[in-house]
Amino acid sequence: MPLTEPHDDNLRQEEQVVAVPAAGDSAAAGSGTDTGPADPGPPEPEPSLPEPVRQRIVSLTAAVLPGLPADEVPVPLRRVAKFAPNRRARLGARAIAAQLAADPLFRQRATARVLADAGDLGAAVVQGTAPAAADPVEVAALAYLARPPGWRELIEASGAAVRAEADTAVVAELVRQAEQRATRAEHDRAVARVEADKLRDELARVREELGQLREEARQLARTLRESQARERRANELLATERGRANRAASDADAELRRVRARLAEAEAVAGAARSSAKEARSVDDARLWLLLETIGQAAVGLRRELALDPVDKLPADFVADSFTDSPTATAAVARAQDTDDPGRLDQLLALPRAHLVVDGYNVTKRGFGDMSLEQQRKRLISGLGGIAAQTGDEVTVVFDGAERVHGLPPAPRGVRVLFSRKGETADELIRRLVRAEPPGRPVVVVSSDREVADGVRRHGAYPLGADSLVRRLSRS
Repeated sequence: MPLTEPHDDNLRQEEQVVAVPAAGDSAAAGSGTDTGPADPGPPEPEPSLPEPVRQRIVSLTAAVLPGLPADEVPVPLRRVAKFAPNRRARLGARAIAAQLAADPLFRQRATARVLADAGDLGAAVVQGTAPAAADPVEVAALAYLARPPGWRELIEASGAAVRAEADTAVVAELVRQAEQRATRAEHDRAVARVEADKLRDELARVREELGQLREEARQLARTLRESQARERRANELLATERGRANRAASDADAELRRVRARLAEAEAVAGAARSSAKEARSVDDARLWLLLETIGQAAVGLRRELALDPVDKLPADFVADSFTDSPTATAAVARAQDTDDPGRLDQLLALPRAHLVVDGYNVTKRGFGDMSLEQQRKRLISGLGGIAAQTGDEVTVVFDGAERVHGLPPAPRGVRVLFSRKGETADELIRRLVRAEPPGRPVVVVSSDREVADGVRRHGAYPLGADSLVRRLSRS
């Protein structure tokens, strides 16, 4: 390989920074002041150098380049000499190689410094010998620069040694790769053995699971056969029950037709009975009208015969004025049931000459409990005044404790307001009012007290709950 051939493709781009010397400059550099021997003839061609030798020649020259005087450095290499050591051989390789091949004087000057740095090895190479232990690349580089007798043979021997080393390195690399492949193969065999063991264990486990699955499949098949047998029996029972149900439905349809026939007969009989009842009711209405007319005329005749004058007081007035508790006749059977229906209260007040007796605080506390006692009394009395005006009935309201009431406003027309006296409760006063009424007169007592209701019912009065009056007052 020629010395001027680049050893790195990247240098083709980086070495453009070095100027190519002109022909005149090369001639000037070649013609130094020293006069050499006569021209021996045409120069011999440059030998082909191994790549390591060429690189070493460039490195040695680049190392001594800054130590040369400025006037001894060729113009193309002056810029290269200023490069950093690690860039000088790399960027200026082509220029250095070209200058060494074209400028013998520069080569001689650089060789002198290289041999001085090489020491004993340089002296041995100049004498044309090379130590056996010396680096053949170093020997070839020094021989190329110094060019002693037989330097071409030294370069060829170095090339052979370099090639032998390269072959040895290749063989060593092949051996190393073979050892690595053998190591990897051994590792792969070990891994394969481990995986085989795992696969054998997994196969054993799978076989065990397969046996369990087969056993479960046999059990499921047996269960399926039993279920199918039960299903067949159930279908047979279902068919039997459906037959029975169909027969029962047929019997029910027949019975329904018979019932409908009897119902039609009963409706016909009921229609005839309604016609007969209507005729009988007409007869009864005629008889009842005649009886009432007779009773009315008899009452008019009795009133004329007895010549009774109108009275100024009613029985309840006598109870209010006296504490006497004279026995009076009582009805043997109660005439009404306790109820909170305001409609029932309206029905009872519609009876002729009805007397409404109200347990005052019992009603107000259920209907107006959030008011004061005075406001409760006023609210109840005003409401009862409206009822008395609407119905024309006698109305009496009873409160406890006359000694605790002061400044009571006048009662509305038709409403009597009574207070129990000391030693007496409103319940006792209500019972005395009921006992004072003549048998046969409708007396309505409004109280939610069970004892009051039971007591007045025994004397023939109609007890009603307090809610019936409260709801009746809320409608007014």
